[in-house]
Amino acid sequence: MQAGNATYEGPDDLPGLIPVFPLPEALLLPRGQMPLNIFEPRYMAMVDHAMAGDRIIGMVQPMTVTEDGEEAAELFAVGCAGRITSYSETGDGRYMICLTGISRFRILEEVEPESGFRRCRVSAADFPSDFVEDAGSETVDRGHLLDTFRLYLDANQLEADWDSIEKASNETLVNALSMMSPYGMAEKQALLEAPDLRTRAETLIALTEISLARRGDGTANSQLQ
Repeated sequence: MQAGNATYEGPDDLPGLIPVFPLPEALLLPRGQMPLNIFEPRYMAMVDHAMAGDRIIGMVQPMTVTEDGEEAAELFAVGCAGRITSYSETGDGRYMICLTGISRFRILEEVEPESGFRRCRVSAADFPSDFVEDAGSETVDRGHLLDTFRLYLDANQLEADWDSIEKASNETLVNALSMMSPYGMAEKQALLEAPDLRTRAETLIALTEISLARRGDGTANSQLQ
């Protein structure tokens, strides 16, 4: 897969030791785009470290949000590595970056932090399909997904760029809708850890239908296959 100027052919192309950014309810998926506003000193150091090397940062959710912040929390076992493909300095002490998702990874162990940011030994061996664009796209029920998305938009009085949506591939559509979905940490982790694109789409549909049913704006009559 291509991320900016770099090509990643398979799990062995992902570094074994990466900095990780614990961020609740933040979901990065392969080939997805995640803009980030970086202002805390330890995370600015993390960006400096990444920019001086392979430009890779791992996005991972903390399992809990504590008074001490995410730096003290246990991490979920699965995250997603992204490459910094856009970088700018604001002039007021912040970085504006964009990560392009490469692959999910499994945390093998956490090592000593560096300059305040956390680092983990990771492996992408469980996720070889992440490196293949549109893997499993043909199994997605696009019609059901779009029907559910329309219900969500109507219930929340929102609009969408339907021309762009119609042109998007199934992978782009499923992953973009998953990343922007308004759900909590457990739901975002379920979307991240879905074994394939079809399961991710079905999970997103189910979560949305349940949410609509609770509000009385739709039905939750679909079941995960």
